[in-house]
Amino acid sequence: MTEALFQSDIKSLKLLSRGKVRDIYEVDKEKLLIVTTDRLSAFDVVLPSPIPGKGQVLTSVSNFWFEKLKHIVPNQLTGVAPESVVAEGEKSQVAGRALVVKKLKPLPIEAIVRGYLVGSGWKEYQKSQSVCSIPLPAGLREANKLPQPLFTPSTKAEVGAHDENISFAKAEELLGEALAAKVQEVAIRLYQEAAEYATTKGIIIADTKFEFGLDDAGTLYIIDEALTPDSSRFWPADQYQPGSNPPSFDKQYVRDWLESIGWNKKPPAPELPAEVAARTGEKYREALDRLTK
Repeated sequence: MTEALFQSDIKSLKLLSRGKVRDIYEVDKEKLLIVTTDRLSAFDVVLPSPIPGKGQVLTSVSNFWFEKLKHIVPNQLTGVAPESVVAEGEKSQVAGRALVVKKLKPLPIEAIVRGYLVGSGWKEYQKSQSVCSIPLPAGLREANKLPQPLFTPSTKAEVGAHDENISFAKAEELLGEALAAKVQEVAIRLYQEAAEYATTKGIIIADTKFEFGLDDAGTLYIIDEALTPDSSRFWPADQYQPGSNPPSFDKQYVRDWLESIGWNKKPPAPELPAEVAARTGEKYREALDRLTK
């Protein structure tokens, strides 16, 4: 098993920010280095226990989807090798887990697409027969496939804060009508094409989250990550049964454990037992293997 990288320490480049999972450095005026660590966040709190090898898995999964879906929307990749932009002694920190990307202006929303009724959407539906205030037909059960994928944007919270769902009208306010419509169309198309492919590999993508950015010319790019077990809910198709929440290849396993111990979802988060961390790592690797082989 790879040694875990909880936090990168690249001294040869300027550190711009540390997110829940990624550390971002400036390469030059046009490029950034994104290092995907083995940190894991749940309920918007970073856990103290890393998942060894998780950063490499997320990077491999993102690269797979960036290539597969590049005909829909351009992506952030530059093709520059991460090892070429750091000092000799720092190369082990970026091997297999870092990307050199275009410096783009991130949009202030997260583009969430839901294909199935689960999680917070299911909780809301039980109360109001809607998801993010979008009305849905009566009689749906937990984990039912939705009549069509829903675009449910949210705000982008700072580390430690919670993302908040917003209406499409609010997204239009933040982005402008034309750009909001473009983001909705692209996000749903990315989800539909990925979900269709994933079913051929025995995986249901229940929902996912995209982030987008603009270049100086106003061209839309997909940034951050793409359809990973961190940003999506992956279900094994052979264990899918409407009426219950299926087991998943993502961090739902960790969320379920945290719920079971009654944690209040506020920092500090508890340490994960070694077996929960190991099982989570296995689930991530299985998702990568299924999708890419």
